[in-house]
Amino acid sequence: MKMYKDATRKTYERSQETIELVSGIIQDVKNQGDQKLLELSQKFDGITLNTVKVSRAEIDKAYTQISKETIEAIKNAASQIRFFAEKQLESMKSITVATPIPGVTLGHRLIPVQTVGAYVPAGRYPLPSTALMLAIPAKVAGVEKVVTCSPAAKGYETIHPAVLVAMDIAGVDEIYCAGGAQAIAAMAYGTETIKKVDLIAGPGNRFVTEAKRQVLGSVGIDSLAGPSEVLVIADEMADPKYTAIDLLAQSEHDPNARATLITTSTVFADNVLEWLHKYADELSTGETAKKSWQDNGTIIIADSMEEAIQISDDIAPEHLEVHTHNSDAVSEKLRNFGSLFIGEYAPVAFGDYCSGTNHTLPTMSTAKYSNGVWVGTFLKTSFTQHISKEGCANLARTCIQMAGEEGLFAHQKSVLVRVEE
Repeated sequence: MKMYKDATRKTYERSQETIELVSGIIQDVKNQGDQKLLELSQKFDGITLNTVKVSRAEIDKAYTQISKETIEAIKNAASQIRFFAEKQLESMKSITVATPIPGVTLGHRLIPVQTVGAYVPAGRYPLPSTALMLAIPAKVAGVEKVVTCSPAAKGYETIHPAVLVAMDIAGVDEIYCAGGAQAIAAMAYGTETIKKVDLIAGPGNRFVTEAKRQVLGSVGIDSLAGPSEVLVIADEMADPKYTAIDLLAQSEHDPNARATLITTSTVFADNVLEWLHKYADELSTGETAKKSWQDNGTIIIADSMEEAIQISDDIAPEHLEVHTHNSDAVSEKLRNFGSLFIGEYAPVAFGDYCSGTNHTLPTMSTAKYSNGVWVGTFLKTSFTQHISKEGCANLARTCIQMAGEEGLFAHQKSVLVRVEE
């Protein structure tokens, strides 16, 4: 292995300044509620709101503010995302089983979380896809109430209409115009208007991520996301144009995005760089993409495909593309990734929008032990046991012995009083 191009800086750092700033915002929202949300909307978004709650009239108006083609695309994406979430749910089931010990029946139940808060970030462009990716699996799981928070979009004095339409199509129950750490605080602790939720899901910038970290425990969260990532494994048979544009597609997200190429061919790496610079010069987002690639882009020349697989598994990327002549066989050997894109005709863009898999995924190597948002994110697997008098007698000796060994004598007595009757 050799490093053909290395990254020049870290893409994510948790600073003390960010920690303290977010802590202050959370405390202010806890103390001042809606009033603080309105103040921060004025400060950060430059808009004056009378209430953070988005009305039905505003949602209906949003349908008139975007094209019919965009509405149709949102509906098509929603349909595919819902289809896959429903298939995921079908693969799961509650169970009740009689055990080898007579009188002891065990089980688990799949119980939906009751209330979910979905955070949909905003930036240079609206993110209706994120609204679909969060709300649809939650609703398919059976969540009673899904609320969403999202910052106001420039020029609209409220959430971007495409995002509002996506939230509505996804089946969101309540929508609030609030962003940043303050929105996370509002969903975690509640305000006069926003009721406390049980679980918060959704990506965001470093302030949102830090807020999720700080409220964890008071409320559940899906994950702590860092900058977006892609890794492409390619051999000399791949098309350098496809690889180059896919690296740029990730890099254009923001200056902190990470794009990595692992290839077995130096010639291929040369060709990818040539196409990468050509495409970057053609894109309206090219400057951001080039800056991100310059700072965070990496190219590694592996000695073999086996080594490429090992390196990839160690990195554990959010998005993993396989551009090789035997992409199915290579993909079978990979273990650590958030979402896997097999073959040259499967760019990450499909997963971002409309293939049906979720795009809220683990980053910063957390794919080694975690997964992205899915229908199971919004389900609790809660255990049950039914123990008859016979089962009590059959379990008693083991339980009495272990409770005594651990010095928990009330535990021990709770069994003894039942078997000594």
